[in-house]
Amino acid sequence: MSKELFKSLSLRKKMIIVFCLPTILLFMVNMTLYLGTSRMLDSLNEVYASNNSLNEINTALDNLHLATTGYLSTKTSDALEAYYIAEQSYVDSINALEDNQDENESRVLERNIKRMSNNYFVLCSKAVESKRGGNVEKYKYYYEKASRLYNYIGTNITRLNNQQFINNSKSYSTMMSALQTIEELNILTLIIIGIANLSFVVLIASTITEPLIKLASAANRVSNGDFEVSLPPVKNNDEVGVVTRAFNKMVVSLKDYITKLTESMETERKLKENELIMANHIKDAELKYLQSQINPHFLFNTLNAGAQLAMMEGADRTSEYMHNVANFFRYNIKKNKDVVTLKDEIELVDIYIYIINVRFAGEIQFEKNVDEALLDVKIPSMILQPIVENSINYGVRNIEWTKKISLSVYKLGDFICVSIKDNGIGMTAETITKILEGSYEGNPQKTDSNGVGLANCIERLNIFYERDDVLDIISEGENKGTETILYLPK
Repeated sequence: MSKELFKSLSLRKKMIIVFCLPTILLFMVNMTLYLGTSRMLDSLNEVYASNNSLNEINTALDNLHLATTGYLSTKTSDALEAYYIAEQSYVDSINALEDNQDENESRVLERNIKRMSNNYFVLCSKAVESKRGGNVEKYKYYYEKASRLYNYIGTNITRLNNQQFINNSKSYSTMMSALQTIEELNILTLIIIGIANLSFVVLIASTITEPLIKLASAANRVSNGDFEVSLPPVKNNDEVGVVTRAFNKMVVSLKDYITKLTESMETERKLKENELIMANHIKDAELKYLQSQINPHFLFNTLNAGAQLAMMEGADRTSEYMHNVANFFRYNIKKNKDVVTLKDEIELVDIYIYIINVRFAGEIQFEKNVDEALLDVKIPSMILQPIVENSINYGVRNIEWTKKISLSVYKLGDFICVSIKDNGIGMTAETITKILEGSYEGNPQKTDSNGVGLANCIERLNIFYERDDVLDIISEGENKGTETILYLPK
């Protein structure tokens, strides 16, 4: 039986094979040993059969000679009948001897005994016939010759019997030795078969129970919540293999279900966390605006009144300045909580640059390179102005060379890129890393910030676009400027 065929058998058939095959094998071996021993015993019985045959011939010869003597002495019909019976018995016995032509001593003796027996029959028969005919001289003559021949036949039978006994004794010894050897071989064979049967039963039992042990161990670990357990291999197609295959599928399904459930819970947790963070940022921004601007509506209306007064007095530059400041605060009031377009954000940057240049006496050179087709993309409000403000305060504010800030909008792959670049003092890699990670702590008290810092912008962008790589900062080192790039999805 091939290994694959055995694996495909059912558990019941495997058990039947395990218990029946050793029994059948043991029965066959026992029968073989029994037949061999029986055949050897038969051979032993035949060893002395020739001696028994010679003894029977000798007995028949004695009986015939006694019957002949008895008839010659009594001449009765009973004695004559006994003579004929003894004669027939001796004839039957002597016919068992072969009339061979062999030249070894035993075969020559056997041949002579048979021939002398035939002559003895003739002499006995003539003596009996002479007695019945009343011829005393003849029956005595034949009886004496028969008696001498009788003694001679008896001597030869005894001699042949002795020779055969010696030969048979040698054969008997040889056969007894062979029988003892067979007996030892039988015991050795039974021991080997017993060990082989035991090994076979243990091997088959292990083959059947090993998958069950592995399955039970895996099931125990799964029941304790360990779904990372190594799944038991399926090697057989029996009932254990079917159960193991079903168990493996169940564990994989449970593991997938738990993974999906965990991911769903994690996503839900992140959404709630983002909602909380967004709400906190909104509240924080509202608070900062309220704290820093006191009453934006009052300030906005006051600035408008000042602008009208300046215009009435002919101070056009003052009027324009106050008008832009008013527009700046109006944007803050209206768009603080909204999602705006990129165009709105750039307009606010223009206003902010105008206001800040009044303060810096036009020292800041502002350049724009904008793809007008990209300005309708949505973006959280108050993103670009804080970045530009950060470039002025931390980049170009204290430099002694010409202060330059450029704003570019362009496409890059699947993104709309907004670049704000200055030629200021630059940033170290450590500072950039801290800003992007949100761990950088600046000193807003030293600047004229409107209260919405760069960290706030980064966090709002990450939450709005659900990505951590919306904003990137690049600087080649000290006095080599800084570039802040937004990667907005189209």
